[in-house]
Amino acid sequence: MSNISPLINVMKTAYNKVNRRIYRDFGEIENLQGLDEKIDRFFNKTYEFIEYNLKDYLTYCRPEWEFLDNKNSTVKKNTYYWLLEPLSGKENFKRSIPIFSSSISVLFNDKVIASSVYDPLRNDFYFTEEGKGAFLNDRRIRVAKRNKLSDSVVVTGIPHIGRGNKEQFIEEIDQIISEVAGIRRSGSAALDLAWVAAGRYDAYWEYGLSLWDIAAGIIIIREAGGVVTGLDGSEDDLYTGNVIAGNDNIHESLLKKIKNIYLQDD
Repeated sequence: MSNISPLINVMKTAYNKVNRRIYRDFGEIENLQGLDEKIDRFFNKTYEFIEYNLKDYLTYCRPEWEFLDNKNSTVKKNTYYWLLEPLSGKENFKRSIPIFSSSISVLFNDKVIASSVYDPLRNDFYFTEEGKGAFLNDRRIRVAKRNKLSDSVVVTGIPHIGRGNKEQFIEEIDQIISEVAGIRRSGSAALDLAWVAAGRYDAYWEYGLSLWDIAAGIIIIREAGGVVTGLDGSEDDLYTGNVIAGNDNIHESLLKKIKNIYLQDD
């Protein structure tokens, strides 16, 4: 690809350091189905390999930059941070469901300025830098142009053991299910957002995620012409891991359906 910058090339090369191992391990884990303890041990080794090698290469290329994660959550001014999600879609990977991804973002002065999402099984590389548009491999991408919620396929997360507000989610689904063409649950937040940017899904909403789960997709969608806010309609809400995204019209329509429920239950 001739249109990628040195920074984006660093991200792409980092993924190349791990994609062969991901592909191999995903094939191997299919043989372990039904052996839960072995799957967990095997997956943990895979995840550790991905995380270590991505961090190792990014550190090699930008030794003065820091990582923002659970271990280091203090943000300093005029400092570049990597936000890394080694594998988004962990439960899919464990079950041989071919929907998962890795993502890398760059944060500077509280603003994400560049990001990428990599789907290793399809060799799809989504990337952007602030003000430069969004791309899938060598092709410019845009959010879908549908104007009606009734024509839209939307994607979300579903609460499960230890995570999410089940009652709030049921209220949301009750408000939305009869208004849309379809609702999906894919299992990889980073890939869901990338697919919204590429026009495959029309909108996405979920809450309670980590910033590094959604940071990459936020800027990719915006550079693809979409709108991203928190579930209360504000930018600040994104930092609590709450997100709703789509084109102008679909975002506005979906936000109206969700906002009152979210604020009432907050």
